[in-house]
Amino acid sequence: MYPTSVRRSARPNLTGFDPKAFAAAAGDRRGDPWARREAWRYNGPFSRVKRFRGSFPGLGIATVAFTAYCAYEYFFL
Repeated sequence: MYPTSVRRSARPNLTGFDPKAFAAAAGDRRGDPWARREAWRYNGPFSRVKRFRGSFPGLGIATVAFTAYCAYEYFFL
């Protein structure tokens, strides 16, 4: 922290909406009726890793082919 900086408190919200109070009033999500229906989105073939892997089809093959091309060009041309 710099000695010339000034610490200020957060400005009050002009609308009077308090996000912390809203989150506290919402409670926990244990009683979510849609939790079971949403679970399939995050398990099995739709997990985060598999979705990321499927975002770039052919990237692995293209990387190997480009590396082989660069090596061939460097050593033989």
